[in-house]
Amino acid sequence: MSKIHKVITRQKIWLTLVGILILVIFSGLISYPQLPLSIPGESFFSQFKPHLGLDLQGGAHLVYQADVSELPAPDQDSALEGVRDVIERRVNAFGVSEPIVQTGSNHRLIIELAGIHDVNDAIQQIGETPLLEFKTQLPSPPPVALTETEKQEAIQFNLDIYNKAKGIISELEAGADFSELAGLNSEDTSNKDLGGELGFAGIGMFVPEFEKAIFEDLHIGEITSEPIKTDFGYHIIKKIAEQGEGDEKEVNSAHILLSTKDEEYKQAQILNSDQWQNTQLSGKHLQKAIVQFDPNTNAPNIGLEFNSEGRDLFAEITKGNIGKPVAIFLDGYAISIPTVQEEITGGSAVISGNFNLVEAKELAQRLNAGALPIPIHLISQQTVGPSLGKISLEKSLIAGLLGLIIVALFMIIYYRLPGIISVIALLMYGIFALAVFEVFTITLTLAGIAGFILSVGMAVDANILIFERTKEELRSGKPIGNSIEEGFSRAWLSIRDSNISSIITCIILAWFGSSLIKGFAITLGIGILISMFSAFVVTKTLLRLFATKFFAKHPFLFGVKKKKENV
Repeated sequence: MSKIHKVITRQKIWLTLVGILILVIFSGLISYPQLPLSIPGESFFSQFKPHLGLDLQGGAHLVYQADVSELPAPDQDSALEGVRDVIERRVNAFGVSEPIVQTGSNHRLIIELAGIHDVNDAIQQIGETPLLEFKTQLPSPPPVALTETEKQEAIQFNLDIYNKAKGIISELEAGADFSELAGLNSEDTSNKDLGGELGFAGIGMFVPEFEKAIFEDLHIGEITSEPIKTDFGYHIIKKIAEQGEGDEKEVNSAHILLSTKDEEYKQAQILNSDQWQNTQLSGKHLQKAIVQFDPNTNAPNIGLEFNSEGRDLFAEITKGNIGKPVAIFLDGYAISIPTVQEEITGGSAVISGNFNLVEAKELAQRLNAGALPIPIHLISQQTVGPSLGKISLEKSLIAGLLGLIIVALFMIIYYRLPGIISVIALLMYGIFALAVFEVFTITLTLAGIAGFILSVGMAVDANILIFERTKEELRSGKPIGNSIEEGFSRAWLSIRDSNISSIITCIILAWFGSSLIKGFAITLGIGILISMFSAFVVTKTLLRLFATKFFAKHPFLFGVKKKKENV
């Protein structure tokens, strides 16, 4: 039984080693994707391009003070977060690599722009007040230019949609349930869960083709025998009920909407800012935006409240654009394009759309940021030149490489075979760490590199504890296999306690520290976790491979001068 157990153990060791090698290859491809297509004349560091921070590639460190004195205390933090969100979107438009925009104490905004070329332009744009605008579509927007292939694709697509609509009508005529087919087929997400029902609406609420069908062509309970084409696509319409007379007449209807290809092109045209014209309504007329819920569907939407001047302007805009879109732009970007259903005179409005609660809160925050004029003033500016950052990076890499070589020589000379194994494990550790930095887009700063180098030292320290424990077991006369297992078991408690205390410290530094301290804490914490994996998986597996009779007869290879006889 002992022999079978030994064979199974060796198989597990080899399987673990294969898994480690696969992980090394995978990590290597992540951190150095150019392999094996190396470019002649370029070094490793010129091809491997990690995410470098401000101090390594140069850029600007800006600190702004936000003036929230005019705002109620409960709104100050929300308004500051909204301004931070707007500024972050602005600096992303500069093409900055990994910009950092965060709030600090005393209502301050800290902005780090790594690799920025025109700091003055960035300062000018960052300092502007967030711009909220309400725009209407141009009366005659230029048509979207289509290639001949796109035209033919649109024709065929629309024909397929028409045939699909005809097939649904046939199912309805055969007795199928309208609500069920609406839930399965309709592309109007605002009411498909309601069986396509639109509720009671009067004249002027729908586009002419749709309005003619429900007010003139259909009787109660009837369904259109042909798909009705509008700008939104093909509609299959059912008239449910009606009430009132003359101009007060209202109809409750339901529809199944199948969007056509030309509507997709129109949507692309709608998103083009050149298709919109400004109105006099802007963020200064908006008192606040709040998240609320539709009483029928419980879906989140945004409630808008305007001041007296904004109420009159909004009423005028909605009256002249019934059935048309009105776009809400924040800093030149369309954040919502609702369609006006009726004239709104009460000074409040609702933006409904296909967004979840998180998206609704974010939209309300952005609207409040545009509505609340929060002045921000530049109080500190530090510029790091790219040449200085390059010198810092080169010196850091040289220092780290020299330190690694010295440590490797010490480990090999003093611990011999385990020392060689530790060097191999350290190389794998470096590959794993670089892959983690790349996958999770960890921005490396000078302090972060220092944290990484320190974690290398801690990884070596873990190996030293294990090797010393193993040597003690070998000197006591225990077999080599048992000595290795006991060495790891006895060293584990010390390594565990020291690393856990270090990780707790890293968490505290990352939580409360500035950006530079966070970089140090994050890289150190990641390094510690990887070093534990390296020591207790990689090093342990490699040492177990050498737990053979040959190495048992040569304790010198493990740094042990004399092995006692096993009693």
